This record gives sequence, C-alpha cells and structure tokens, in this order.
Amino acid sequence: KSKNAVLETVFPTKKKFPKSPILSCHSKPSKKRLSLAQIHRLPPPLRLTQGPLLPTTLAPRFLENPPKFDHTGPYEPLVLTSEGEIPVVQVPSSINCRLLEHQREGVKFLYNLYKNNHGGILGDDMGLGKTIQTIAFLAAIYEKDGDIVDPVTSKNNQLGQKGPVLIVCPSSVIRNWENEFSKWATFSVSAYHGANRDLVYEKLKVRGVEVLITSFDTYRIQRRTLSDVNWEIVVVDEAHKLKNEKSKLYEAFLGIKTLKRFGLTGTVMQNKIMELFNLFDWVSPGALGSRDHFREFYDEPLKHGQRATAPERFVEVADKRKQHLVTVLRKYLLRRTKEETIGHLMMGKEDNVVFCAMSELQKRAYRRMLQLPDFQCLINKDLPCSCGSPLTQAGCCKRIIPNGLIWPYLHKDNPDGCDSCPFCIVLPCLVKLQQVSNHLELIKPNSRDDPDKQKRDEKFASAVFGPDIDLVGGSTQNESFMGLSDVKHCGKMRALEKLLSSWILRCDKVLLFSYSVRMLNILEKFLIRKGYSFSRLDGSTPTSLRQHLVDDFNSSPSKQVFLISTRAGGLGLNLVSANRVVIFDPNWNPAQDLQAQDRSFRFGQKRHVLVFRFLSASSLEELVYSRQVYKQQLANIAVSGKMEKRYFEGVVYAHRNEDIVNYGPGFQEKLQEGLSQNGNPKPHPPSMPVHRNLLDDIHINEMDSSTKNRKIIQYSLLARFAGMGELEFSKWILTATPAEREEVLRDYKRRKHKTPYGG
Repeated sequence: KSKNAVLETVFPTKKKFPKSPILSCHSKPSKKRLSLAQIHRLPPPLRLTQGPLLPTTLAPRFLENPPKFDHTGPYEPLVLTSEGEIPVVQVPSSINCRLLEHQREGVKFLYNLYKNNHGGILGDDMGLGKTIQTIAFLAAIYEKDGDIVDPVTSKNNQLGQKGPVLIVCPSSVIRNWENEFSKWATFSVSAYHGANRDLVYEKLKVRGVEVLITSFDTYRIQRRTLSDVNWEIVVVDEAHKLKNEKSKLYEAFLGIKTLKRFGLTGTVMQNKIMELFNLFDWVSPGALGSRDHFREFYDEPLKHGQRATAPERFVEVADKRKQHLVTVLRKYLLRRTKEETIGHLMMGKEDNVVFCAMSELQKRAYRRMLQLPDFQCLINKDLPCSCGSPLTQAGCCKRIIPNGLIWPYLHKDNPDGCDSCPFCIVLPCLVKLQQVSNHLELIKPNSRDDPDKQKRDEKFASAVFGPDIDLVGGSTQNESFMGLSDVKHCGKMRALEKLLSSWILRCDKVLLFSYSVRMLNILEKFLIRKGYSFSRLDGSTPTSLRQHLVDDFNSSPSKQVFLISTRAGGLGLNLVSANRVVIFDPNWNPAQDLQAQDRSFRFGQKRHVLVFRFLSASSLEELVYSRQVYKQQLANIAVSGKMEKRYFEGVVYAHRNEDIVNYGPGFQEKLQEGLSQNGNPKPHPPSMPVHRNLLDDIHINEMDSSTKNRKIIQYSLLARFAGMGELEFSKWILTATPAEREEVLRDYKRRKHKTPYGG
C-alpha cells in the first residue's frame, strides 16, 4: 500500500502525506521559511500517538511502542550535499523537523567529515543531543526515514552498498541508544552485549544488522571478532575513554579498519593536553603530526605559558601556539556549549563549593596520619640527608621506609626497594588522606578484602585513631546501623543533613554522587535513618535495570534522593527531574564531576539547578580542587582558545605528584604557597639525565665531579626558567642567536639576585 493508504487505514483523522515527494532522498528542499511563531501555530504534519493497532506488515517493535513525533522546525528535508551534486544526501523531513538549529549544524559537520573520508569529534556539552545528531547523520547516509517502515524489507536499505555501523558506548547507555534509534529512524539495531552476542554476530554476518551497539569492555574482550568486520562507520560515545595511548582499550581500538571514526564526548580533554593528541590521532590518524612534535610544539609551551610568573615572551609564544592549535582542531572538532545554544531555553545552573569543617575527631586522625613514617618520608623528601651527604633524604637514606605501615607491604618481595622509591607510596598515601577527609569509617578494613589486607588495614587504623579508637567503635568495620548513620564524627555528613532537610521541605529532588561504594553504603544508612525515599545506582546494578531506575526516579514524585556512583552513573543518564546535585567527594579528574552535574543540567531541565561540591576544609581535598581548576583552565585554553587567568606557578609533572601529601590540618600556609608559589623550582638530583652532547657553553666532561653536578643543576634551572623541558631547551640553545641566549641568562640572573630591570 502507499503511505497515504496506510495512514487512511490506521489514522483516518490524521493529515495525509502531500503528493509532492518531500520524503524522497532526491527531492529539493522548499525555499519557504516560516517564523518561529508561525511554526508553533501550525499543526504537526504527522503526530503518531497510541491508537488502533498497526498493520501486521509493519515493523513489530512499533506494535509495542509507537513513537511520538513532535516538530520543532519546518517540515522539510535537510540537504547535506552541495547544490547540483548527485546523489542528494539529506536528513528526511520527519527527522529534520524535530532537530534544533545547533543539531542541524552538527549533522552537517559529521557529513562533511564522512564525505572527505575523515573522522572527527562532536564535542558538544553534555545534554545537547549528540546521540540525536548522530542518528540523523546516519539516517541521511543510509537514506532512512523517521517513518513507519520495516527496516529490513525497506527498498531504501543500502546495506548492499555500505557496511554496518558500530557504536561503542558505556554499558549503562546501551538501552538508551536502542530507545533513541526506535524513536528517530528505522534501522535494524542489535546490542552485542551479554549472553546473546553470538546470535547477534551470526545475524550481522548475514547482513541482518545495520547498527551494532556494544560496550567498551565487550569490544575490548571481543576485539578479534569485531575487528574482522568491514565497518562503514564507527561511533564511540564518551570517546574521552580513549585518552590513554598505553591502555588495552586504546590498543584494541587501533585495530578498527575504517577511517570514518567519530567520537562523541562533552569533555574532549580531561587532565593533560597530550590526551588531545591521543584522541584525535585515533579519529583521524596523523592529523596533529607526530607525538613528539605535538608535545614540543603545543604541550610544553601551553603549560609553561600558563605559569603565574611566566616571562612575557613565553606567554606570547603560548598564545600563538594556542591559536594555532585551535585552528587545527577546528577541522576535526565541533564543540558548542549550553550557554551559546540552548541557554535561553534553560533556567541556569549555579556551582557552589562548600568547605566543610572536619570534626575534631577527623582532625586528630588526619594529624596522626601525617606523623606516620610513610607520610613523613614524603613530607621531608627534599630536606638534606642527616648522614651529611649532599643528597636529599628521598635520594639517600630515606629512600626506603622499613618501619612504615604502607611501604613494607608494597615491597614484601623486594626489601631493598624499587626504582621509584619512595614515591611509589604516593598514591596509597593519597587514598588514605582522602578516606579520612570523607569519613573515618573508610579507614577501617573492608570485610570484602582478603584476610591479609584486612589485617594490614586494621593495624593502620589503630595507628591513626590512637587514643580515640573507642570513640569510633574500634579498628574493625562498624556494622551498627546507628553508628554508621550518625553524623557527629563526619563534617560533610553534618553539612548534608542540614541541606537535605531544607531541600526536602521545598520538594526538591537531589542527586547525591560519591565515587566510593563504601561511602554510598554509609549514605544509604543515613537516608534510611532520616526516612527519605531514595534510589541507588552503582557498578553492581545490572545494566538491564539502570534505565528503569532512571525512569522511575524521573516520573515518581515520591522519590527524593538518587544515590549514584560517580563512575557508574556519571555517564549517559538523563535525570532532569532533579534540581539539586551534591558531589560528596571531589575527583582529581574535573570531567568526572562535570559529567555528574550534567545528569541534571541538560536539555529538558525546567528548574534552576544548584550544584554543591563538598570539600573538607584544610585537607588534601583543597588541593584536589585547585588541581581541578588548573586542569579546566588548560582544557579551555587548548580546546577553545580562551584566555585564562594565571593563578598557579607549578606545572604538572608526573614525577612531582609527591608534593600533594604536604597539605592538611596545620599545613594551611603550605596550601596557599602551593597555589601561588614564588621562587625557582627545586633542582633535580644530580643523577637526572641531561642531554650533555647538545650543550655548547657548559663543557661537562672536562669538569671535576662537584663542578659537574653544579652545572647540571644550573642547566636544569635555566631550562625551567625558560619554560621548557630540558630536551626542548637543548635544541633551542643550538638554534638561538648569541643575543637571545644572553637575554635568557641575564633575565635569569636578575630573577635569582632580584636585580631590578634596567640595573
């Protein structure tokens, strides 16, 4: 039957299709434009609602869940090809009429990359419809309608000419992708995940699947099977997961055969500028040059130009490199923010940082922890060694810590230590400091750990609690409901108790995020004690139940709080019914917290959103927050080319992460010093490798040992003062004029001796 005949049978009162072939992929768009007011006064050309049963010849999935079509724009196709170009590629009217203007631009961007056999990144803010833009783009490529047509038997099915599409996404949003495809276009979609994946793959081999959706973990495990398929297009949702070139996941994705690789992410860069290279080198190999070139031409200058005391010439170089990088990225990246696209349609978001005073018991435990041998070793790492050698403590007698509580267990099989000692204990020490900052119960052994680790953690907890051990219920895990739900020994929970009581009275709905499952257990007992109605989602929640929990929370007025694991629920969930967001514990990666916030602040939110980030005052978490600010600034500079204030003197070096254990109660002055540090950086130990063959003015090989060490240190200081790595500085020395070298040396001496300019 014709489309009009079908409609007459099913919806006799509905408007018929016009006779002109506006849904044909070769038709030309109408030139008539209507104002927004005129558009909203028009009845929708086609609105499908619950009604009589559809004919049995139509796709079975429409029998169960007929889609609801609403228009937001003119009912005409969106032509993607140039005028006169054949064949005409276009987004069908039934889809285009529901796109916002920024989404139409996104579809055009994706098509232009596809046409030129390139990949790219759609880097819109979370909540701007990256999924919808992708489906509209695929519908144009595969000549699909948002119409009720059996996708398998459709005459427009182009799978004979084109290969299938692979979509890789977090497991929590697989169901969401399936739902969106069913609403927007008539593809044959299957999820390659779980027990039925073998059946799905057999169906794929006989061309019964047009779009295959799988998770990151499934793809990594099944890489050999899936890499054999000649994919037409590969789309990676939350593509920032490909930021680490050394990960097994990144290695698995390199095996994908197609060059038409597209990434979707709201956080293109999370921690380091080099993450940009890794991501873009996957979507469009070679687009940013070699890794070493990118590091020396962009990474080093941008980082050093952002220092608070960077010389003017390095700020100028950083600004030029920033503009150049943005220009290069613009070819492969489209990024829009909520403010510039749908800001006028939303009520806005307010971000609040709440400094929660730790309880007196927490403060005493924090100070005792800092006095333990492991922490003292890191705090005093740069002091002269007591044996009288010219080396620092960390490079001499205090390199190993046999009397510590953490170090011995990391080196049971290597009592002489490892090559990284003592900095190999930095991460375990950070974890302990953050546990005390959040809740004292987290220091105690976890009953799910193996007996050896439980015994080790119990010994550590006893040392931290000291004479206060009876006040916290001993050094073993507290199983008492009343004890765990009590807020008197936790500063953050006292603040949460006050805020929740006022929010619940105003009928606000709250998202409560924590990256610690043990902390979620404690918060759950607290919510039960207070009598609040809540839902919970963490890594143990089955994928099949996650969307049900989200739908139930959004639709149920009685649900007041949603407890969510930052890792498991920070991606892909749409929780616009909530208007209050609490980040209970900050993450070193600022993107994690931003993603958690945007579960609520996204398109469809009808209320003003308030975000509260909890930080324990005078603790390590203050430094975590300062690192978040620094990383967000770098991302704004590298990705968007924005001007950012230069608050910080330190530059992120992987080998200097040990500095962060110096902050805590009684170390407030050091925290302020860390945010705006003056003076020259401390020299590296003389054993640090230097590219001696590139030096022309410092003849190291002809000097005695003490002079040689002094010159190496001086060279390292000069390189850092110039805002370069030692390799980059060595190369600069060979290419710089004598006048330029003299200028750097003169500026360095003035800074060192505090000589005023002009003197």
